[in-house]
Amino acid sequence: MSEYLPHECGIVLLRLLQPLSYYMEKYNCCYHGLDMLYLLMEKQHNRGQDGAGVVSVKLDVEPGYRYLDRIRSNVDSPIIDIFQKIYDPLRILEANNSPLLYDPEYLKRNIPFISELYLGHLRYGTYGKYQIEYVHPHLRQSNWRTHTLALVGNFNLTNADQLFLDLINYGQHPIETSDTVTILEKLGYYLDEMNNELYEKFKTQGYTKAEISPKIAETLDIVSIVKKAAQNFDGGYVIAGVLGHGDAFVFRDPRGIRPAYYYKDDEFFVVTSERPPIQTAFNVKTDDIKEMPPGHVLILKKNKDLSIVPYTDNIPSKMACSFEHIYFSRGTDRDIYKERKMLGAMLADPILSAIDYDLENTVFTYIPNTSTVAFLGLYAELEKWLDVQKKEKIIDIINMGENINDKELRAILNWHPRADTLVVKDLKHRTFITKESKRNGLASHVYDVTYGVVRPNIDRIVAIDDSIVRGTTIKKSIIPMLNRLEPKEIVIASTAPQIRYPDCYGIDMARLEEFIAFQAAISLLKERGQAKLIKYVYDKCKEQDSLPDNKLENYVSLIYQPFEEEEITHKIEELLTPIANKTKLTIIYQSLEGLSKVLQDNKGDWYFTGNFPTIGGYRVVNNAFINYYEGKNKRAY
Repeated sequence: MSEYLPHECGIVLLRLLQPLSYYMEKYNCCYHGLDMLYLLMEKQHNRGQDGAGVVSVKLDVEPGYRYLDRIRSNVDSPIIDIFQKIYDPLRILEANNSPLLYDPEYLKRNIPFISELYLGHLRYGTYGKYQIEYVHPHLRQSNWRTHTLALVGNFNLTNADQLFLDLINYGQHPIETSDTVTILEKLGYYLDEMNNELYEKFKTQGYTKAEISPKIAETLDIVSIVKKAAQNFDGGYVIAGVLGHGDAFVFRDPRGIRPAYYYKDDEFFVVTSERPPIQTAFNVKTDDIKEMPPGHVLILKKNKDLSIVPYTDNIPSKMACSFEHIYFSRGTDRDIYKERKMLGAMLADPILSAIDYDLENTVFTYIPNTSTVAFLGLYAELEKWLDVQKKEKIIDIINMGENINDKELRAILNWHPRADTLVVKDLKHRTFITKESKRNGLASHVYDVTYGVVRPNIDRIVAIDDSIVRGTTIKKSIIPMLNRLEPKEIVIASTAPQIRYPDCYGIDMARLEEFIAFQAAISLLKERGQAKLIKYVYDKCKEQDSLPDNKLENYVSLIYQPFEEEEITHKIEELLTPIANKTKLTIIYQSLEGLSKVLQDNKGDWYFTGNFPTIGGYRVVNNAFINYYEGKNKRAY
């Protein structure tokens, strides 16, 4: 992808289902669980580079010893940073050849993070805040283990302000307005409430105070806690938590906007944000891993009982995020790999039409790194089309009664589309530059080109990209760079349709004015004397501030309504063409029909259509337009 977008966080819930002595005997170490946790987090590094954190819960450790450990980091390479610190005490024992390294009970009592239950998180700072206090896991700790709660999540809530007010109405004094703290405190409120109710219940039944705590641990109803806490959540989310006594849970939003997968065998239970990390870590087949159903809470009790039950009575149609599959998720997933190839294949016909079916004078390439798979799909489809042309040419020769010699036949059969790696990403700034200001500053210097492949003033270049969001990198870097090769035309093809609307469920696309499609529509309105519509949309958006949820509409869609998609595309071409650029630029977008055909199980297309899956989405899109019109450079939620 040519543009950087802050996006999804990654979660890991890992529970060891055997005693630590079992792993000592089988793997010759007590920290095999830590090794697996590291692998699961590293394999989701694509989802979070602004911070990482781990919580571990030690089951049944005696009083006087810590039962919970937490570590967080927001430095460059945060995963490496936290695991170096976690492993340091073990390295000391190893360097001294200490027999204690092989004593499970000693390690569990005395060495941090040697435990049976882990919660890991990889963070992307969608709010632009990178301080350590914003890094998960967030912790609500107590001397009563059943009151202690650690939380991680991959989410954004559109109504965090309202949920903040709920906490105030409970009588609390929250010190943060972020949705992370709000979720933690809402769950914590109902957790405390249930603890208190159970305490009074067992107290009246004659149990001593010492006997009550384990009784509470056995009978805590996590489903009820989640149901009460999440009843007003508006957004996309997967939330994972662990309680101090050893229960663990994960719940997913009712529309399945954010993804989660789980796997269980005799040794481990695991939940992650993506499927490939589980496959890699545990060497299992795709079908062994299950997708967590939307609107459900997964509960793994301390005694290892597993249940997955709905926490809401209202589970609407699934609206899983399509952008996850186009770009954000790992392309090694079986289904995502196939879908990305199909997205590329769907572009073959419009590309062939744009280049007048002239394959001989066209070089096909891709803008790394995640568009590689789509490029393979495009190339395979071009080969299919070319096979038809070869067959027809041979038939025509035969029908004309002419003989075809071996050399001529080989020339026809050896005819293939020209494909080369023209665009080279030679600086992995997404890996080690984590602050947004630095990312943007380096954006125009990340790519280079391969020389000597394109014939100057003869060849076209067709470059496939995942999506065109802002177009900044294309205008300032990709096109000037490709122009060095002196092609007669540059064609940029996007596997995603035009991105017209903000996202408010995880991906950091919150400002309308940053979208090149929105800029194009506004420019066309002004050029054609229809600027009054801009003020009209602003007024309608302002009116909705006081309307109930069932009256909300996406009035921003009116900005695009006067124009055909091709008109907006042509305006985008004009806006993205650098000043004094002599080479023709053509932009091709995936069609909405093509997207729907490919991503049949991931119908969340609000970025492209404006059909938001929650009421909060409509509030956000209207607020985004108000911010644009009033010149306020701030987020819409």
